[in-house]
Amino acid sequence: MVAATDLDDADVVVLNTCCIRENADNRLYGTLGHLKSVKDARPDLQIVVGGCLAQKDRELIQTRAGHVDVVFGTHNVHRAGDLIRASSLTGDPVIEVLDAIAAEDADVFPSALPARRASDYAGWVTIQIGCDNSCAFCVVPSVRGPEISRPFTDLLSEVHQLAAAGVTEVTLLGQNVNSYGRDLTTRIRREPSGPLDAEQAGERWARDHARRPRTLFADLLRDVGAVPGIRRVRYTSPHPKDFRVDTVSAMAETGAVCEHLHLPLQSGSDAVLAAMHRGYTASRYLERVSEARQVIADLAVSTDVIVGFPGETDRDFEDTLEVVAEVGYDSAFTFIYSPRPGTEAAEAVDLFVDAGVCRERYDRLRLVVERSARQRHAARVGRIEEVVIEGPSKKDAAELTGRTRQNKLVHFPAPQPLKVGTYATVEITAAAAHHLRGELVDVTAPPSHRTRIPVVAQ
Repeated sequence: MVAATDLDDADVVVLNTCCIRENADNRLYGTLGHLKSVKDARPDLQIVVGGCLAQKDRELIQTRAGHVDVVFGTHNVHRAGDLIRASSLTGDPVIEVLDAIAAEDADVFPSALPARRASDYAGWVTIQIGCDNSCAFCVVPSVRGPEISRPFTDLLSEVHQLAAAGVTEVTLLGQNVNSYGRDLTTRIRREPSGPLDAEQAGERWARDHARRPRTLFADLLRDVGAVPGIRRVRYTSPHPKDFRVDTVSAMAETGAVCEHLHLPLQSGSDAVLAAMHRGYTASRYLERVSEARQVIADLAVSTDVIVGFPGETDRDFEDTLEVVAEVGYDSAFTFIYSPRPGTEAAEAVDLFVDAGVCRERYDRLRLVVERSARQRHAARVGRIEEVVIEGPSKKDAAELTGRTRQNKLVHFPAPQPLKVGTYATVEITAAAAHHLRGELVDVTAPPSHRTRIPVVAQ
């Protein structure tokens, strides 16, 4: 198959879904409703639904949208092509949703799939799937299963391949990245495999006489940051309860790792954090941010905050505002609580916070976040920042947009054409809550990726 340019040219339409927030449900079924009329006019069109909502809803999708041809879940993405083909041959709907996967099943990982990356200079590398936490608001464990880490050498091999193709920035992805490898070392300690231990858990752990079960994320940061050609390493998201000094040290001591930490707070109230089952207190969270800032120079910190979690009182919300103000975030993703079926919090209907109260709290929180963001951005005016060019500004094609190591967007006039992936220095001249403005100083490195030319077989 080749990518279609628009819906009218498509033989297959795949909707890859998320179920973290309610809006995704609404968008899925709204889109499926629109596609029904398209399929009525073109019966051979195949409609496919995959991802988290498919894992969660399963037969419900067929009940609400009987015109869907294929449904697959989160554990069998690698079977998408086979399922589409099977439905095409028989003309019957195909639903295949696996409830679990084996840790040793390599097919579950993205390395088993051919990749088409949206960016030539930046690569996203999945280091683990699933989650072992039990946050009361989150549906991920039920649709993604328990944590399974990819073998250490598989990850390094992928990063080396990316670097060879000219990728200069990688982002390590996982639901809780700083617990990466705990399952690997625990399993090896229980069932040693000799020479394969280093392939699974890396040379550092394999050579360690103690070989105690532990996380491997700090090791991974150091080794990925040492891959020739990789200039920037990012990651998302860590969990505060597992964020330890070894990760902070690896960030500070590995030149390629960017000075940006996204550490989800969710709430600044100890009572709400306990109800969420987050595993830390507000004071412990503040300690970990302080420790990171003391060790990592020029660190930018961002976060996630949920407003209106069931049972949140005015005092709880005031505690959150105090923590947010004390941290002084560079940016934050703020959300009004959305109940997800199948989660513990969704059952606490009697504790739901009034929608009007949630909106008022949300607006107050946003003002505190934006105040600290403006202050931190204003402090960067006059500095020379290195950015990687992401392309023309969305609001002004005459300007370019670049991103700093601290993950800040910088808009600046383009006195000369610069290709995406170019590294340049920019003097910061102005600051706003969500971006910086500047003037080009110099080009420090041209893009190193190869330009892809699409070829369509005749």
